[in-house]
Amino acid sequence: MSGSKIVVTGASGVLGTAVHKAFEKALRYEVVGLKNKSTASHLVQLDLTDKEATKQKLEEIKPTCLHCDWQGVIHCAAERRPDVAEKLNVEVPGYLAELAKAINFTLVYISTDYVFDGRSPPPGGYTPELPTNPLQIYGQTKRDGETAVLQARQQGSRAVVLRVPVLQVTSRRTASYGPAPNNADSAVNILVDVVQDQSKESNMDDYGIRYPTNVLDIASFLVRLTDISFDTLPPILHYSANESFTKYQMCKIFADILGLNDMNHIKPVSTPPTGAGATSRPYNCHLSTAETEKLLPLECTRFRTWWEEYLHDGGK
Repeated sequence: MSGSKIVVTGASGVLGTAVHKAFEKALRYEVVGLKNKSTASHLVQLDLTDKEATKQKLEEIKPTCLHCDWQGVIHCAAERRPDVAEKLNVEVPGYLAELAKAINFTLVYISTDYVFDGRSPPPGGYTPELPTNPLQIYGQTKRDGETAVLQARQQGSRAVVLRVPVLQVTSRRTASYGPAPNNADSAVNILVDVVQDQSKESNMDDYGIRYPTNVLDIASFLVRLTDISFDTLPPILHYSANESFTKYQMCKIFADILGLNDMNHIKPVSTPPTGAGATSRPYNCHLSTAETEKLLPLECTRFRTWWEEYLHDGGK
């Protein structure tokens, strides 16, 4: 394993934690996880917005992979807050892509389905080459980050964009699901708490179509992706589960698994959002994975199956 290194940014987040563990489990890598404010002692502190410190740290780590033609940095870190989204979602991936050429590593930039407006998805979903049209700041900055990464690729950097269902819906909450320290860290996991807390009434979206994707599946896919020659990869890949639900439908699944017959405290809202909500929550950003499946099978977990096992094990 000596010399085989993969660097994971945002390694204290829900997705980053899953990616970090998946590469460790693969056994053929030394995995270096980067954090910003986390107290996790096994992660390396680094402010990615500090260009000189980032360059020095990556030169020190020298990410490599002896068992493949990848030398990897998996950029999972992302931000929604407008005051810092531009730096972390645009400037940082653009600079990492430049370093990919200078230091000789492959950058995988994790992006989002929110680069599309979701108004009229084509049959089978949005394909990678279709024009983007993000509706809100998060999607705009992630799209601009893609642009920076792909421009660097055209200039010789080894970089690829991987779009997955929206990863950041609040400053701390991911809309994918999977093991998380707190249900509040995931916009899907937290619905379990909403269903169980029958003392609190909630309005729940029963309009927007979502494709909840397990972070463990995304992480496994990234490990398998390193077995593919970079030269055969297109600039943009899509990874998404193909099961679709509204948030209210997910709540019904959780209630059924938990044996809760009463969901009267949750009111479905089946009308399109208005005002700010109309521009911040695309209706249906289904990603087509046809091109990805030509390279690798998705191997996505069934939504209900995973939750049945997880909840019956006490959420561990």
